Amino acid sequence: MFDWLLDVYNYRVVADYASTFAFGIWRTVWISTVSLLAALVLGTGIALMRRSRRRLARWPATVYVEALRGTPLLVQIYLVYYGLPEIPLLGRRLDELEGGVLALSVHTAAYMAEIIRAGIGSVPEGQAEGARSVGMTRWQTLRYVVLPQAFANATPPIIGQTAVLIKDSSLLSIIAVFETMSAGLRLMSDRYMPNEAFLTSAACFLAIYAVMLGVSNFAQRRLGGAT
Repeated sequence: MFDWLLDVYNYRVVADYASTFAFGIWRTVWISTVSLLAALVLGTGIALMRRSRRRLARWPATVYVEALRGTPLLVQIYLVYYGLPEIPLLGRRLDELEGGVLALSVHTAAYMAEIIRAGIGSVPEGQAEGARSVGMTRWQTLRYVVLPQAFANATPPIIGQTAVLIKDSSLLSIIAVFETMSAGLRLMSDRYMPNEAFLTSAACFLAIYAVMLGVSNFAQRRLGGAT
């Protein structure tokens, strides 16, 4: 019935590589999740430094954000993987996966820092003043009052940047990190079938994005108080 499709997209060949693409999807999800968590932690710290009144804290954070946002991720991946020397605590250089996750994390952190900084700025000053008036310290005010509201306000752009991170993870294939794009490249190398290789890779990324979007919509409804 669908024999005509075989001339354009041989799904039978793709089925033979199902386990390869499944492993690639799992690796993409793992890499993206670890990089996202690291970027959120680092980005929060950078955002707080950017809002500091102390120039010694503010200027390094500003340079970090502008430098990382102003240079290509591909260059950053090469610099981290090939340029970093041996790590003393590890006693060796970073392997492909470690270097790739580090590059994605520090790159995404620059964007997350600006998103979180804007989220903090969107919290009314009266919230912090009210918290301090009831005896909260500056750290307690930040932790329990300001940051939760900032992250709630910044949820949509964080989700958008997460989608970019997932797509950017495909660049790690250039340093031999196996993920979804690498699965397509393997099929291409074995069979030289570009439609099957790259359309399947694209479909896998779309599936990951669809799941992420569903989870994020649920999280937004919960944050918004919907039942």
